[in-house]
Amino acid sequence: MKIKLKENLLNSFLSVAALSAVIFAVVFSFIYQKRWIGVIFLIIGFIHLLVLKLFRIKVKAVLPDIIFGVIDNGILVIAAIIGAGFAGVLGAIIGGGAANAVTDGSAGIFEGWTAEYLRKHRIEEKRTVLSASIGKMAGCFFGAAIILIIAWTILAL
Repeated sequence: MKIKLKENLLNSFLSVAALSAVIFAVVFSFIYQKRWIGVIFLIIGFIHLLVLKLFRIKVKAVLPDIIFGVIDNGILVIAAIIGAGFAGVLGAIIGGGAANAVTDGSAGIFEGWTAEYLRKHRIEEKRTVLSASIGKMAGCFFGAAIILIIAWTILAL
């Protein structure tokens, strides 16, 4: 049992690490394309959903993690943009850091509520190391994408 648990943890870590390497390569190649980065984040979010499908994990099963990521990173990006407007890079770091602490708590409320809702309606909520991490990553990209598309593409800030 211990060996299987360690194998699952290692496989999950390697899968997330490989996915992260691809993400960094894509994001860095678009880093100066301000108007496109929100769309790129949206595409990356959908790629995470495809990865879930490859591992035969239903999106509904990780909906609490996705909701967490959307709220967490969405609010964090708003705070970083506002902080950058006030004090440049330092303001973005401080705004993002402070918002992250606050949003982890508030996004956790929505994550918990969604999990309870799924259980109440007898929707299987199978959370594993891999599904929780990829679900949260997808949600974080969706949350950032929504805000960046609004801020940099629609509003042209």
